[in-house]
Amino acid sequence: MSDDRLIVALDVPNALLGQELAQRLGDTVSFYKIGLGMLTGGGLALANELKLEHGKRIFLDMKLFDIGATVEAAVRGLAQFDHDFLTVHGDPHVVRAAQEGKGGTGLKILAVTILTSLDRADLDAGLIRPGDIRDIVLERAVNAFDAGADGVIASPQEAPLIRALPEAAGKLIVTPGVRPSGAALDDQKRVATPARAIADGADHIVIGRPIWQSPDPRAAAAAVLAELAGA
Repeated sequence: MSDDRLIVALDVPNALLGQELAQRLGDTVSFYKIGLGMLTGGGLALANELKLEHGKRIFLDMKLFDIGATVEAAVRGLAQFDHDFLTVHGDPHVVRAAQEGKGGTGLKILAVTILTSLDRADLDAGLIRPGDIRDIVLERAVNAFDAGADGVIASPQEAPLIRALPEAAGKLIVTPGVRPSGAALDDQKRVATPARAIADGADHIVIGRPIWQSPDPRAAAAAVLAELAGA
């Protein structure tokens, strides 16, 4: 039985491999993320196929960032395909432009706060202002909500802090950086288990490598779903 709180990241090189993985997962998974890594490998075509032919929900993880007019035009083009979620960077001008671009469609604009693969040392290297990373995430979340974001992308460790914000009422929190117990952390630095992320306020969790790198992806997804059912 599928549970759309689980979003499986199809972070494989091309649409053919993504299609094969989706076939192996079958009706166990109802929600997929397709990101930049597959964009040049037929990712948009696969997204449309999964949506239109198989009834799957689709999260386009594009993390758009540009001047307002360009973001608005890009989102307008993507919104025509009736997908579910789209990420943009959480800068207010980007969020406002994305909301203009989506028009009256049901596309949810999710703002990226701080990437879950980053820690304070990474922010220092990128000349991001000093301060606790959680405080920066919260400020970016508030600014994104005020600009009209339908939700945010944040690590599980920040999910409860964001959920407690008055501005977060009725908004989505989607958490990458989720790892089942015993799974390798890979390049993620701010992580939690699936049950912990949901208990701490996430609406959806995103899991990629622990599922698609498993010898039995369907069993790996089923184990996550079982954990969510008991959360």
